[in-house]
Amino acid sequence: MEWIENGSVTTPSCFQASGIACGLKRSGAADMAMIYSPRPCVVAGAFTSNLFAAAPVEYDREIVSSGNPVHLVVVNSGNANACTGEQGLRDAERMAELAGSMLMVHKSQVLVSSTGRIGVPMPMDIIEAGVEMCVKALSPEGGLDASKAIMTTDTVPKSVATALEVGGATIRLGGMTKGAGMIAPKLKLQPPQATMLCYVTTDACIERDALNACLAKAIGMSFNRITVDGDTSTNDTVLVLANGAAGNECIRLGTVECDRFGEALVEVLGDLARRMVLDGEGVTKFVEVNVRGAASDLDAKTCAESIANSALCKTAWFGADPNWGRILCAAGYCGISFDPYRVNLDYDGVPVVRGGMEAGTPEADLVEVLKKRCWKMDLDLGAGTGSYTVWTCDLTYDYVKINADYHT
Repeated sequence: MEWIENGSVTTPSCFQASGIACGLKRSGAADMAMIYSPRPCVVAGAFTSNLFAAAPVEYDREIVSSGNPVHLVVVNSGNANACTGEQGLRDAERMAELAGSMLMVHKSQVLVSSTGRIGVPMPMDIIEAGVEMCVKALSPEGGLDASKAIMTTDTVPKSVATALEVGGATIRLGGMTKGAGMIAPKLKLQPPQATMLCYVTTDACIERDALNACLAKAIGMSFNRITVDGDTSTNDTVLVLANGAAGNECIRLGTVECDRFGEALVEVLGDLARRMVLDGEGVTKFVEVNVRGAASDLDAKTCAESIANSALCKTAWFGADPNWGRILCAAGYCGISFDPYRVNLDYDGVPVVRGGMEAGTPEADLVEVLKKRCWKMDLDLGAGTGSYTVWTCDLTYDYVKINADYHT
Protein backbone atom coordinates (compact mmCIF):
# COMPACT_ATOMS: atom_id res chain seq x y z
CA MET A 1 0.00 0.00 0.00
CA GLU A 2 1.39 3.40 -0.98
CA TRP A 3 0.43 6.70 0.65
CA ILE A 4 -0.11 9.49 -1.88
CA GLU A 5 1.30 12.92 -1.10
CA ASN A 6 -1.39 15.62 -0.81
CA GLY A 7 -4.03 12.95 -1.37
CA SER A 8 -7.72 13.68 -0.94
CA VAL A 9 -11.21 12.45 -1.74
CA THR A 10 -10.61 13.35 -5.39
CA THR A 11 -7.49 11.17 -5.69
CA PRO A 12 -9.59 8.10 -6.70
CA SER A 13 -10.67 8.20 -10.35
CA CYS A 14 -13.85 9.97 -11.44
CA PHE A 15 -14.49 11.93 -8.21
CA GLN A 16 -14.90 15.70 -8.02
CA ALA A 17 -15.20 17.93 -4.98
CA SER A 18 -15.49 21.54 -3.90
CA GLY A 19 -15.28 23.68 -0.79
CA ILE A 20 -16.65 27.22 -0.62
CA ALA A 21 -17.68 29.99 1.79
CA CYS A 22 -21.38 30.83 1.65
CA GLY A 23 -21.80 32.79 4.91
CA LEU A 24 -22.80 30.17 7.49
CA LYS A 25 -19.76 31.01 9.62
CA ARG A 26 -19.40 34.47 11.12
CA SER A 27 -15.66 34.24 10.47
CA GLY A 28 -16.20 34.08 6.72
CA ALA A 29 -14.26 30.82 6.51
CA ALA A 30 -15.23 28.05 4.09
CA ASP A 31 -18.38 26.33 5.29
CA MET A 32 -19.85 24.09 2.57
CA ALA A 33 -18.36 21.11 0.74
CA MET A 34 -19.47 18.69 -1.95
CA ILE A 35 -18.24 15.30 -3.22
CA TYR A 36 -19.55 14.11 -6.58
CA SER A 37 -19.14 11.07 -8.82
CA PRO A 38 -20.81 10.97 -12.25
CA ARG A 39 -20.59 7.19 -11.90
CA PRO A 40 -23.05 5.62 -9.42
CA CYS A 41 -21.44 4.62 -6.12
CA VAL A 42 -22.03 1.70 -3.82
CA VAL A 43 -22.25 3.25 -0.35
CA ALA A 44 -21.70 2.07 3.22
CA GLY A 45 -22.32 4.26 6.23
CA ALA A 46 -22.06 4.39 9.99
CA PHE A 47 -23.81 6.92 12.19
CA THR A 48 -24.02 8.18 15.74
CA SER A 49 -25.69 6.10 18.44
CA ASN A 50 -26.84 9.30 20.17
CA LEU A 51 -30.65 9.26 20.54
CA PHE A 52 -30.76 12.92 19.51
CA ALA A 53 -29.50 12.05 16.04
CA ALA A 54 -29.41 15.09 13.77
CA ALA A 55 -31.77 15.45 10.83
CA PRO A 56 -29.06 14.68 8.21
CA VAL A 57 -28.22 11.47 10.08
CA GLU A 58 -31.85 10.37 10.00
CA TYR A 59 -32.08 11.24 6.31
CA ASP A 60 -28.85 9.45 5.40
CA ARG A 61 -29.75 6.31 7.34
CA GLU A 62 -32.75 5.79 5.08
CA ILE A 63 -30.75 6.40 1.90
CA VAL A 64 -27.93 4.05 2.92
CA SER A 65 -30.26 1.29 4.15
CA SER A 66 -32.20 1.38 0.88
CA GLY A 67 -29.15 0.10 -1.00
CA ASN A 68 -29.65 2.63 -3.79
CA PRO A 69 -26.55 3.92 -5.60
CA VAL A 70 -25.33 7.38 -4.57
CA HIS A 71 -23.70 10.12 -6.65
CA LEU A 72 -23.33 13.05 -4.29
CA VAL A 73 -22.60 14.17 -0.72
CA VAL A 74 -23.31 17.73 0.46
CA VAL A 75 -21.82 18.91 3.76
CA ASN A 76 -22.28 22.20 5.61
CA SER A 77 -20.39 23.41 8.67
CA GLY A 78 -21.61 26.13 10.98
CA ASN A 79 -25.00 24.61 11.77
CA ALA A 80 -25.63 21.04 12.99
CA ASN A 81 -29.32 20.85 11.98
CA ALA A 82 -29.82 18.84 15.18
CA CYS A 83 -32.79 19.11 17.55
CA THR A 84 -34.63 21.02 14.82
CA GLY A 85 -37.70 18.76 14.52
CA GLU A 86 -39.68 18.14 11.35
CA GLN A 87 -38.42 21.36 9.81
CA GLY A 88 -34.88 20.09 10.15
CA LEU A 89 -35.77 16.92 8.24
CA ARG A 90 -37.41 18.97 5.51
CA ASP A 91 -34.32 21.18 5.32
CA ALA A 92 -32.02 18.16 5.00
CA GLU A 93 -34.18 16.75 2.24
CA ARG A 94 -34.26 20.14 0.54
CA MET A 95 -30.45 20.27 0.54
CA ALA A 96 -30.36 16.90 -1.19
CA GLU A 97 -33.11 17.78 -3.64
CA LEU A 98 -31.53 21.09 -4.64
CA ALA A 99 -28.04 19.64 -5.15
CA GLY A 100 -29.41 16.68 -7.05
CA SER A 101 -31.49 18.82 -9.39
CA MET A 102 -28.44 20.85 -10.38
CA LEU A 103 -26.54 17.69 -11.33
CA MET A 104 -29.55 15.78 -12.68
CA VAL A 105 -29.46 13.29 -9.82
CA HIS A 106 -32.54 12.20 -7.85
CA LYS A 107 -32.57 13.26 -4.19
CA SER A 108 -32.55 9.57 -3.18
CA GLN A 109 -29.00 9.43 -4.59
CA VAL A 110 -27.76 12.38 -2.56
CA LEU A 111 -26.43 12.27 1.02
CA VAL A 112 -26.17 15.29 3.33
CA SER A 113 -24.24 16.11 6.50
CA SER A 114 -24.16 19.06 8.87
CA THR A 115 -21.91 20.14 11.73
CA GLY A 116 -21.91 23.13 14.07
CA ARG A 117 -24.26 24.47 16.72
CA ILE A 118 -27.15 22.32 17.90
CA GLY A 119 -30.73 23.58 18.05
CA VAL A 120 -30.45 26.39 15.50
CA PRO A 121 -32.78 26.32 12.46
CA MET A 122 -31.02 26.06 9.11
CA PRO A 123 -30.78 29.39 7.24
CA MET A 124 -32.03 27.88 4.00
CA ASP A 125 -31.47 30.98 1.90
CA ILE A 126 -27.75 30.73 2.69
CA ILE A 127 -27.76 26.95 2.24
CA GLU A 128 -29.42 27.16 -1.17
CA ALA A 129 -26.94 29.76 -2.40
CA GLY A 130 -24.08 27.64 -1.05
CA VAL A 131 -25.26 24.50 -2.82
CA GLU A 132 -25.26 26.35 -6.12
CA MET A 133 -21.77 27.71 -5.44
CA CYS A 134 -20.51 24.22 -4.60
CA VAL A 135 -21.87 22.73 -7.80
CA LYS A 136 -20.20 25.43 -9.89
CA ALA A 137 -16.89 24.90 -8.07
CA LEU A 138 -16.75 21.10 -8.48
CA SER A 139 -13.32 19.99 -9.69
CA PRO A 140 -11.10 16.88 -9.81
CA GLU A 141 -8.64 19.00 -7.79
CA GLY A 142 -11.21 20.12 -5.22
CA GLY A 143 -10.57 17.53 -2.51
CA LEU A 144 -8.35 19.65 -0.29
CA ASP A 145 -10.79 22.58 -0.52
CA ALA A 146 -13.56 20.26 0.63
CA SER A 147 -11.52 19.09 3.64
CA LYS A 148 -11.09 22.73 4.73
CA ALA A 149 -14.78 23.56 4.30
CA ILE A 150 -16.01 20.90 6.75
CA MET A 151 -13.86 22.17 9.66
CA THR A 152 -15.33 23.76 12.79
CA THR A 153 -12.91 24.07 15.73
CA ASP A 154 -10.29 22.03 13.86
CA THR A 155 -6.99 23.85 13.41
CA VAL A 156 -5.87 21.90 10.33
CA PRO A 157 -7.67 20.03 7.54
CA LYS A 158 -7.31 16.26 7.64
CA SER A 159 -7.05 14.49 4.29
CA VAL A 160 -5.25 11.34 3.03
CA ALA A 161 -5.12 8.98 0.07
CA THR A 162 -3.52 5.64 -0.73
CA ALA A 163 -3.12 3.26 -3.64
CA LEU A 164 -2.79 -0.53 -3.75
CA GLU A 165 -2.94 -3.45 -6.16
CA VAL A 166 -6.06 -5.58 -5.91
CA GLY A 167 -6.85 -8.31 -8.40
CA GLY A 168 -4.30 -7.03 -10.90
CA ALA A 169 -5.63 -3.46 -10.91
CA THR A 170 -4.54 -0.32 -9.05
CA ILE A 171 -7.27 1.02 -6.81
CA ARG A 172 -7.20 4.19 -4.75
CA LEU A 173 -8.84 5.31 -1.53
CA GLY A 174 -9.13 8.95 -0.48
CA GLY A 175 -10.46 10.25 2.80
CA MET A 176 -11.15 13.40 4.77
CA THR A 177 -12.40 13.96 8.29
CA LYS A 178 -13.15 16.74 10.73
CA GLY A 179 -13.61 16.86 14.46
CA ALA A 180 -11.74 18.35 17.40
CA GLY A 181 -14.25 18.36 20.26
CA MET A 182 -17.34 16.39 21.23
CA ILE A 183 -15.29 13.37 20.19
CA ALA A 184 -16.04 9.91 21.55
CA PRO A 185 -17.71 8.23 18.58
CA LYS A 186 -19.98 5.29 19.20
CA LEU A 187 -20.77 4.49 15.61
CA LYS A 188 -23.22 1.88 14.45
CA LEU A 189 -23.08 0.41 10.96
CA GLN A 190 -26.05 1.21 8.78
CA PRO A 191 -27.56 -1.05 7.80
CA PRO A 192 -27.48 -4.00 10.46
CA GLN A 193 -24.59 1.21 13.13
CA ALA A 194 -18.34 20.17 17.22
CA THR A 195 -18.89 16.56 15.59
CA MET A 196 -16.92 13.89 13.88
CA LEU A 197 -17.52 13.54 10.13
CA CYS A 198 -15.57 11.29 7.77
CA TYR A 199 -15.86 10.64 4.05
CA VAL A 200 -13.93 8.02 2.08
CA THR A 201 -14.00 7.65 -1.69
CA THR A 202 -12.63 4.75 -3.69
CA ASP A 203 -12.55 3.83 -7.35
CA ALA A 204 -12.66 0.13 -6.45
CA CYS A 205 -15.48 -2.04 -7.70
CA ILE A 206 -16.80 -3.74 -4.57
CA GLU A 207 -20.08 -5.42 -3.66
CA ARG A 208 -22.21 -3.73 -1.04
CA ASP A 209 -22.00 -6.61 1.47
CA ALA A 210 -18.22 -6.60 1.20
CA LEU A 211 -18.04 -2.82 1.66
CA ASN A 212 -20.29 -3.01 4.72
CA ALA A 213 -18.13 -5.72 6.27
CA CYS A 214 -14.91 -3.81 5.59
CA LEU A 215 -16.34 -0.62 7.09
CA ALA A 216 -17.60 -2.41 10.20
CA LYS A 217 -14.13 -3.81 10.89
CA ALA A 218 -12.36 -0.54 10.08
CA ILE A 219 -14.60 1.52 12.38
CA GLY A 220 -13.94 -0.87 15.24
CA MET A 221 -10.21 -0.40 14.77
CA SER A 222 -10.24 3.38 14.29
CA PHE A 223 -12.98 5.86 15.17
CA ASN A 224 -14.60 3.72 17.84
CA ARG A 225 -11.22 3.62 19.61
CA ILE A 226 -10.75 7.37 20.01
CA THR A 227 -11.87 9.86 22.61
CA VAL A 228 -11.06 13.51 23.15
CA ASP A 229 -13.61 14.44 25.79
CA GLY A 230 -15.96 11.45 26.16
CA ASP A 231 -18.90 13.18 24.44
CA THR A 232 -20.70 11.44 21.58
CA SER A 233 -22.06 13.93 19.04
CA THR A 234 -25.54 14.06 17.53
CA ASN A 235 -24.08 14.19 14.00
CA ASP A 236 -21.27 11.59 13.85
CA THR A 237 -21.14 10.13 10.34
CA VAL A 238 -18.78 7.94 8.31
CA LEU A 239 -19.56 7.38 4.63
CA VAL A 240 -17.65 5.27 2.09
CA LEU A 241 -18.45 5.68 -1.62
CA ALA A 242 -17.13 3.21 -4.24
CA ASN A 243 -17.65 4.06 -7.91
CA GLY A 244 -15.86 1.14 -9.62
CA ALA A 245 -13.85 3.37 -11.98
CA ALA A 246 -10.62 1.42 -11.36
CA GLY A 247 -11.93 -1.41 -13.53
CA ASN A 248 -10.92 -4.20 -11.15
CA GLU A 249 -12.86 -7.43 -10.93
CA CYS A 250 -15.61 -6.73 -8.42
CA ILE A 251 -14.47 -7.43 -4.85
CA ARG A 252 -16.64 -10.01 -3.11
CA LEU A 253 -17.09 -10.84 0.56
CA GLY A 254 -14.86 -13.60 1.86
CA THR A 255 -12.12 -13.25 -0.77
CA VAL A 256 -8.43 -12.37 -0.52
CA GLU A 257 -9.22 -9.18 -2.45
CA CYS A 258 -11.79 -8.21 0.16
CA ASP A 259 -9.21 -8.73 2.90
CA ARG A 260 -6.72 -6.53 1.02
CA PHE A 261 -9.26 -3.76 0.55
CA GLY A 262 -10.35 -4.05 4.18
CA GLU A 263 -6.78 -3.70 5.42
CA ALA A 264 -6.36 -0.53 3.36
CA LEU A 265 -9.60 0.92 4.73
CA VAL A 266 -8.41 0.17 8.29
CA GLU A 267 -5.20 2.09 7.57
CA VAL A 268 -7.02 5.08 6.04
CA LEU A 269 -9.57 5.39 8.85
CA GLY A 270 -6.91 4.74 11.49
CA ASP A 271 -4.71 7.52 10.11
CA LEU A 272 -7.63 9.96 10.01
CA ALA A 273 -8.75 8.98 13.53
CA ARG A 274 -5.28 9.60 14.97
CA ARG A 275 -5.13 12.97 13.22
CA MET A 276 -8.42 13.90 14.86
CA VAL A 277 -7.05 13.20 18.33
CA LEU A 278 -3.83 15.10 17.62
CA ASP A 279 -5.93 18.08 16.48
CA GLY A 280 -8.36 17.82 19.40
CA GLU A 281 -9.44 21.04 21.10
CA GLY A 282 -6.47 22.33 23.09
CA VAL A 283 -4.62 19.01 22.76
CA THR A 284 -0.87 18.96 23.43
CA LYS A 285 -0.39 15.20 23.96
CA PHE A 286 -1.47 12.09 22.05
CA VAL A 287 -1.71 9.10 24.40
CA GLU A 288 -2.15 5.47 23.36
CA VAL A 289 -3.79 3.52 26.17
CA ASN A 290 -3.09 -0.21 25.85
CA VAL A 291 -4.78 -2.54 28.31
CA ARG A 292 -3.90 -6.22 28.21
CA GLY A 293 -4.16 -9.17 30.56
CA ALA A 294 -7.87 -8.60 31.12
CA ALA A 295 -10.37 -11.41 31.58
CA SER A 296 -11.88 -10.54 28.17
CA ASP A 297 -11.51 -8.01 25.37
CA LEU A 298 -14.67 -6.33 26.64
CA ASP A 299 -13.16 -5.93 30.10
CA ALA A 300 -10.02 -4.47 28.54
CA LYS A 301 -12.14 -2.02 26.54
CA THR A 302 -14.06 -0.95 29.66
CA CYS A 303 -10.81 -0.35 31.54
CA ALA A 304 -9.04 1.47 28.69
CA GLU A 305 -11.99 3.82 28.15
CA SER A 306 -12.21 4.55 31.88
CA ILE A 307 -8.59 5.69 31.88
CA ALA A 308 -8.82 7.54 28.56
CA ASN A 309 -11.83 9.58 29.70
CA SER A 310 -10.63 10.33 33.22
CA ALA A 311 -10.31 14.09 33.73
CA LEU A 312 -7.73 13.48 36.47
CA CYS A 313 -5.56 11.34 34.19
CA LYS A 314 -5.88 13.74 31.27
CA THR A 315 -4.96 16.83 33.30
CA ALA A 316 -1.96 15.00 34.76
CA TRP A 317 -0.75 14.19 31.24
CA PHE A 318 -1.07 17.85 30.31
CA GLY A 319 1.26 18.76 33.16
CA ALA A 320 3.65 15.85 32.37
CA ASP A 321 2.85 14.57 35.87
CA PRO A 322 3.57 10.81 36.05
CA ASN A 323 0.86 10.39 38.68
CA TRP A 324 0.24 6.70 38.05
CA GLY A 325 -2.12 6.50 41.01
CA ARG A 326 -4.80 8.19 38.90
CA ILE A 327 -4.46 5.49 36.24
CA LEU A 328 -4.79 2.66 38.74
CA CYS A 329 -7.70 4.47 40.33
CA ALA A 330 -9.55 4.72 36.97
CA ALA A 331 -8.89 1.04 36.35
CA GLY A 332 -10.09 0.14 39.81
CA TYR A 333 -13.47 1.86 39.57
CA CYS A 334 -14.31 0.84 36.00
CA GLY A 335 -16.35 -2.15 37.17
CA ILE A 336 -14.32 -5.14 35.95
CA SER A 337 -12.65 -7.78 38.12
CA PHE A 338 -8.90 -8.31 38.52
CA ASP A 339 -6.29 -8.76 41.27
CA PRO A 340 -4.74 -5.35 42.09
CA TYR A 341 -1.52 -7.07 43.21
CA ARG A 342 -0.91 -8.51 39.73
CA VAL A 343 -1.10 -5.19 37.88
CA ASN A 344 1.91 -3.83 35.97
CA LEU A 345 2.19 -0.46 34.19
CA ASP A 346 4.76 0.97 31.74
CA TYR A 347 5.14 4.37 30.08
CA ASP A 348 6.78 3.88 26.66
CA GLY A 349 8.36 0.69 27.97
CA VAL A 350 9.66 2.33 31.16
CA PRO A 351 8.51 0.46 34.31
CA VAL A 352 6.08 2.47 36.43
CA VAL A 353 4.14 -0.09 38.50
CA ARG A 354 4.96 -3.68 39.36
CA GLY A 355 2.57 -5.83 41.36
CA GLY A 356 0.27 -2.89 42.03
CA MET A 357 3.05 -0.82 43.59
CA GLU A 358 5.73 1.65 42.52
CA ALA A 359 8.37 0.03 40.30
CA GLY A 360 11.21 2.23 41.58
CA THR A 361 11.93 4.17 38.38
CA PRO A 362 13.07 7.72 39.21
CA GLU A 363 10.22 10.19 38.73
CA ALA A 364 12.41 12.40 36.56
CA ASP A 365 12.68 9.57 34.00
CA LEU A 366 8.89 9.25 33.86
CA VAL A 367 8.47 13.01 33.47
CA GLU A 368 10.68 12.90 30.38
CA VAL A 369 8.35 10.33 28.79
CA LEU A 370 5.25 12.38 29.53
CA LYS A 371 6.79 15.51 28.02
CA LYS A 372 6.66 13.87 24.58
CA ARG A 373 4.01 14.90 22.06
CA CYS A 374 3.06 11.22 21.59
CA TRP A 375 3.57 8.39 24.07
CA LYS A 376 1.88 5.18 25.15
CA MET A 377 1.03 3.37 28.34
CA ASP A 378 0.79 -0.39 28.71
CA LEU A 379 -1.36 -1.64 31.58
CA ASP A 380 -1.29 -5.37 32.27
CA LEU A 381 -4.07 -6.53 34.59
CA GLY A 382 -2.76 -10.09 34.96
CA ALA A 383 -6.27 -11.56 34.73
CA GLY A 384 -6.39 -13.19 31.28
CA THR A 385 -5.71 -12.64 27.59
CA GLY A 386 -8.13 -9.80 26.81
CA SER A 387 -6.71 -6.64 25.27
CA TYR A 388 -7.86 -3.30 23.84
CA THR A 389 -6.37 0.01 22.70
CA VAL A 390 -7.81 3.55 22.93
CA TRP A 391 -6.28 6.69 21.39
CA THR A 392 -6.81 9.72 23.59
CA CYS A 393 -5.24 13.01 24.66
CA ASP A 394 -4.64 15.41 27.51
CA LEU A 395 -7.10 17.97 28.89
CA THR A 396 -5.84 21.55 28.83
CA TYR A 397 -6.73 25.12 29.71
CA ASP A 398 -7.41 25.77 26.04
CA TYR A 399 -10.06 23.04 25.90
CA VAL A 400 -12.00 24.87 28.59
CA LYS A 401 -11.54 28.24 26.88
CA ILE A 402 -12.66 26.92 23.50
CA ASN A 403 -15.80 25.30 24.88
CA ALA A 404 -16.67 28.15 27.23
CA ASP A 405 -16.57 30.60 24.34
CA TYR A 406 -17.70 28.34 21.47
CA HIS A 407 -20.05 29.99 19.03
CA THR A 408 -19.76 29.12 15.35
